[in-house]
Amino acid sequence: MKVVIQRVKSATVSVDEDFIASIGKGVVVFLGVGKGDDEEDCEYLVGKIPHLRIFQDEEEKFNFSLMDVGGEILVVSQFTLFGDCRKGRRPSFTEAADPEYARKLYDYFVSRLREKGLRVQAGRFQAMMMVSLVNEGPVTLLLDSKKTF
Repeated sequence: MKVVIQRVKSATVSVDEDFIASIGKGVVVFLGVGKGDDEEDCEYLVGKIPHLRIFQDEEEKFNFSLMDVGGEILVVSQFTLFGDCRKGRRPSFTEAADPEYARKLYDYFVSRLREKGLRVQAGRFQAMMMVSLVNEGPVTLLLDSKKTF
């Protein structure tokens, strides 16, 4: 699994001009599920993301986690994280998991985050979404459950 994490002041997701999710201070997690990913990959990321110290203290050092600041999470599925652009001009998505399997892991990931007691919102899997966010910092991080970045 690959994720892009962006620390935000706020974020929203809409589908067909209907707002379906919004958060205040927290993180947006763009989640890509690849072939061979499983619940163990979810557990690694669910254990990591809420505890990443990416929020600043009074000295502007990254000393606080999402849990420490009571932040929110918006999870958005994004298979394009597995886009391979090394050949040609059109990305290849052959390493992305098939949609049915990816949906199961996406739902599992969201449910496991909710079990941590955080406020978690989610986009709509396989929908054309409009994601709007105010990236604070900017702080953007890449994580891979396979540690290949």
